[in-house]
Amino acid sequence: MRLGITGHRGLPEPSEKLVKAALTAAIRRYDANSLTGVSCIADGPDAWFAQAVLDHGGDIEVVIPADEYRDDLPEEHHATYDHLLRSAREVHTTGMKESTSEAHQAGSEILVGIVDSLIAVWDGQPARGYGGTADVVAYAERTGVPVNVIWPAGASRD
Repeated sequence: MRLGITGHRGLPEPSEKLVKAALTAAIRRYDANSLTGVSCIADGPDAWFAQAVLDHGGDIEVVIPADEYRDDLPEEHHATYDHLLRSAREVHTTGMKESTSEAHQAGSEILVGIVDSLIAVWDGQPARGYGGTADVVAYAERTGVPVNVIWPAGASRD
């Protein structure tokens, strides 16, 4: 089973705890021996998901939207990003250099194209910018990839 992730970054701490617990519970439903998580490993749900897959005994693959992607992530996330990248069984790239909204959407489209199912940590609201979670969910739905939305009761974006 190849399971992908998309989700809102910058969640407040109470929401972070709820989402991490929900992601862990969702991942534990899968047989670790046949589970591959696919993530862009950004801070937030992408990284939490990837680490939870590894903790469960599965493998991860990473999609890098752009050569400069890591540089645009928060500095405090770099060590986690580097650890997850080193843990990846395979790495996919878009071939784009600049970490733009278009590159992020291109990376997400690659991710959706190689998974059997997508978990979306999503509040159901429109994307706040091109390539946001809602855009990725819409792309998955257009291409026939099943989406499991995770948004725990009590979670908020702001």
